[in-house]
Amino acid sequence: MPEEFPTEAVLESSRDLDRRSVAEILEVIHREDRRALDAIGAVLPQIAQGAELLLATLRAGGRWINVGAGTSGRMGTLDAAELPPTFGVAPHRVQAVMAGGPAALFQAVEGAEDSSDAARRALIERELGAHDAVLAISASGRTPFARAALAFARELGARRLALTCDPDSPLARDAEVSIAPRVGPEVIAGSTRMKGGLVQKCALHLLSTTVMVKLGHVDGNLMTSLRPVSNKLRRRAVRIVMALGDVDEAQACELLELSGGDVRAALAGARVRGAPRVSVVPRSRAGQ
Repeated sequence: MPEEFPTEAVLESSRDLDRRSVAEILEVIHREDRRALDAIGAVLPQIAQGAELLLATLRAGGRWINVGAGTSGRMGTLDAAELPPTFGVAPHRVQAVMAGGPAALFQAVEGAEDSSDAARRALIERELGAHDAVLAISASGRTPFARAALAFARELGARRLALTCDPDSPLARDAEVSIAPRVGPEVIAGSTRMKGGLVQKCALHLLSTTVMVKLGHVDGNLMTSLRPVSNKLRRRAVRIVMALGDVDEAQACELLELSGGDVRAALAGARVRGAPRVSVVPRSRAGQ
């Protein structure tokens, strides 16, 4: 099998994968996953550059838009979808464009990754502008859908980032900031849902978590901008108000109810309640 580019190469140590035991298959995959995580460590400076660019974009009122196809698109969509409940950020601030549309999140849409026009149309529909940033995600760095998104971003003057597993790929060259961990061949040749998908998930949550922390959505290491839209998150909100507001559970619940579930507002209420009382001397007695 000829090697076209890194993500299509064959891993020599797994050529006999189909003849190995279950335990041996797991060991091979786990070993390669560790190498993928090491590869992320090697590109932390580039991830930092990306975080600074995205932070500046959001602070200036722009949007961050992930674009990808297949596994890459799903990873970008997943990370964007998790930010509103976790950090309270408005959904339009961090978006995702998936080749093939929402249906492709659940089932492959054949050929969607090859449509450059579809990428441009999707960004036009979102009214992409010079104040926004596009993060194009493609393990190979050659997916037409992702490349077209960066090309259109360049035309409009928007900021451009790439997340790929090939630092020498066209996508990496087209970006202002390229995050390109070298993961090497996949355990199953070409199956970039494996190490490729793993480093994409890592890079995305490194970027988004860092950006959200610097935007002020975290106090210490507690998510004080979370939206308590489920029982789990409501319980977490209570614990956060108790810890940071120095109140008991009943008081935390009351403060959250009064604030409509807004953790920051509840904490402000707790601080007001906890302020020392000031003795006011009536004017008629002042100076006596």
